[in-house]
Amino acid sequence: MSDAGLSRDTDDALVKGGDIARGRLRRTAPLAALSARTAGEAAVVGLRGKLTGADSTEFHVRTAERYTELLGRSKGALMKAGQMLSFVSAGPAVPDEFHSIYREALARLRDEAPPMAPALARAVLEHELGRRTEAAFAEFDWEPLAAASIGQVHAARLRDGRAVAVKIQYPGVAEAIRADLKNTQLLATFLTLLGGLYTRRLNADVRVAARDIGARIVEELDYRLEAATQAKFAAQYRGHPFIHVPEVVGELCTGRVLTQELRRGRAWSEAVGAEGSLRNQWAEVIWRFVYGSHEQLGMINADPHPGNYLFHDDGSVSFLDFGCVQRFPRERIEMAKAIMQAGLRGDVLGTWRACVEAGYWRSSDPVSPEEVFTWWHEPLRYLWAEQPFTFTPEYAASWIEHRFSPTGPSANALRYLTMQNDCMAWTRIEVTLASLIAELHASNDWAAILAECRRDAPGIPSLL
Repeated sequence: MSDAGLSRDTDDALVKGGDIARGRLRRTAPLAALSARTAGEAAVVGLRGKLTGADSTEFHVRTAERYTELLGRSKGALMKAGQMLSFVSAGPAVPDEFHSIYREALARLRDEAPPMAPALARAVLEHELGRRTEAAFAEFDWEPLAAASIGQVHAARLRDGRAVAVKIQYPGVAEAIRADLKNTQLLATFLTLLGGLYTRRLNADVRVAARDIGARIVEELDYRLEAATQAKFAAQYRGHPFIHVPEVVGELCTGRVLTQELRRGRAWSEAVGAEGSLRNQWAEVIWRFVYGSHEQLGMINADPHPGNYLFHDDGSVSFLDFGCVQRFPRERIEMAKAIMQAGLRGDVLGTWRACVEAGYWRSSDPVSPEEVFTWWHEPLRYLWAEQPFTFTPEYAASWIEHRFSPTGPSANALRYLTMQNDCMAWTRIEVTLASLIAELHASNDWAAILAECRRDAPGIPSLL
């Protein structure tokens, strides 16, 4: 079967009840309309609340459902972007009591993707491998373990007895996503949806953010690139007592098929309800993996939602899905390290100079060294405050507001901040990580963990 044949057969498999909307106007107009509608309703609800004390829960439930329905119906890059942002704390955009409404609604973008029919999955697999399924695998379960926006995962067994997970990309999804990303306005409009929740607007270049997210999504389409990247992570952490990265079976990987060691464990929904000591261990492992990989490999998963994690009863965590990985030049890592070290030792002028050298502010900007220091220092509270320190959703929301609220305590520093491309990517990763650890309500001696990391490998981890 040809690639073209697979692509023509894909629409019914990807979208039930109709084709993916085509054309720039047809794709962008519903997003723009929802953004404008939400902004108007937010202003009315806000005013009514101030005047009468009316409850706004219904507005937020309705808005979250609208977002989820539209992104799920849009498919392509929009659905993937919604998945990437589904675990980010809403921070200052949404009152604390409504954060869970948005997270739970957007989480359905990951959990409710319709799977391919077995016949279609087999056709893609055999076309990619160039042989019958029975020739490559001793056993193959056509009921998928998971189905997401780009592909689905099946359990199988190799002829040498190894249990493996086989990820098969939906036919036609690459074409749909690339078509979306040619429409430069589409993702930018999507990112303004969150702005519709504000009665005031953030000063942010959404086009830069859209390009960054778009670049990561395109990389996810090439499973060969993902396999090579995952192999580097697996080599780095091979034998580690608490961090597990599945080994890749290279001979059974193609552009649209990825075969790797099968890992089983607790899902996120189970992990958040586990006993406190386990949640503390898992949070520490995730933290070490994110920041340690940034320092040691110059790479980190740019889509760190917990659907990519499996949790084990010995306190270890398995990390899955390396299609969306951000790479950081060594000089940027060193600059980040200098900022963090100056901030943690309370060096106001040192933090300021390091930030100017990194290009985040200019020395001529009307921003004081104290304002810049506070912008970096306050979100590192969990490292310098009294230990042990507990991450809570309230702390994560205040952390994000401190960094990004246009009327918050760092408003002036934020106003003149120049967001480098790698900084924008790292910010998304860091915000998501803080939100995840907060959901675990993890309590650890984070300062001691940092000190241990520095003894093992000086400078690890760097926080940006």
